[in-house]
Amino acid sequence: MSIKIDSDFDSKEKIWNVALIGELDVSSANLFKETLNNLVDENLENIKIDLDKLEYIDSTGLGVMVGVLKRLKVNDKGIYLNNPKSNVRKILEITGLDKIFNVEG
Repeated sequence: MSIKIDSDFDSKEKIWNVALIGELDVSSANLFKETLNNLVDENLENIKIDLDKLEYIDSTGLGVMVGVLKRLKVNDKGIYLNNPKSNVRKILEITGLDKIFNVEG
């Protein structure tokens, strides 16, 4: 399976809204990395990622998010993860990334 990435910038809230649909793994991580970096280049603001339709994530996908978060933190910005499915939430908890990212829902 592949990943579908939808994104838009909310100029009123000054935040990127990103929705992930499918699986984020080694085969789709480069697309995800390129997409997030392009968003940050365009508008250096917080990123809210909706994980409601993300079925699976592996360490490569998590690594992309950590890399982009480091870039954002330098400018006092962050990544917010919303609505993770139980399997994705479990991976975030096991890796301790639920303490690094703002996880809601």
